[in-house]
Amino acid sequence: MSERTRTGTAPAKPLGDLGRRLAARRIQVGLTRREAATRAGMATSYLGYLENHPGAAPSTGALMRLAEALETTVTELSGGAVELPSGTGHAARSPEFTRLSPGECRALLASHGVGRIAVPTSSGPVIVPVNYGVVDEAIVFRTARGATPSLAEGRQVGFEVDHIDDAFSQGWSVLARGTAREVTDPQEQRRLTQRAYSMPWAGGTRNLWVRVHPFTVTGRRITV
Repeated sequence: MSERTRTGTAPAKPLGDLGRRLAARRIQVGLTRREAATRAGMATSYLGYLENHPGAAPSTGALMRLAEALETTVTELSGGAVELPSGTGHAARSPEFTRLSPGECRALLASHGVGRIAVPTSSGPVIVPVNYGVVDEAIVFRTARGATPSLAEGRQVGFEVDHIDDAFSQGWSVLARGTAREVTDPQEQRRLTQRAYSMPWAGGTRNLWVRVHPFTVTGRRITV
């Protein structure tokens, strides 16, 4: 058992939706429910109960075994870090820093999700998160006219995505740079809407599509 898992403090009751966090992390590390249960030394049916019942409250020992099996921490599983920024853990003793190949960068970029776009404005650069996708090797996202991301139109922007694994002090980041253009063709707008990975998490009416064709894509990875 890792030191980070062993020293994690379990709350008396799970914070947030423990079942959803368990299932999401299990899928993220590529384990079936049976495999995860075997790693944690518990019955598959019990893990199923924890994943499907929001009010389930496993013991401290069960949470610690699950955290180790899913290569994370009790705090992450219980939702205790939901309001904290990524990377609050300590650096590993012997980290390895490597640069990603262009192919690796594009593969990670194409995994979709939430990225951060750096937009130049009259008062200085502004960085905001957006839900995005990759279509025909271009970064695409929806926003509202007048919102900060819409100011990217016609400008060179930076677009960054990353993943931080606090449990093991490792992660990766990819930075793309290119010119942002508003998608004005109605047929192309419909095509992008049909292929959208997700609706914008911010909600509201966000029908302005913006496309960024990267002219450079670079990345780096930290492993233990």
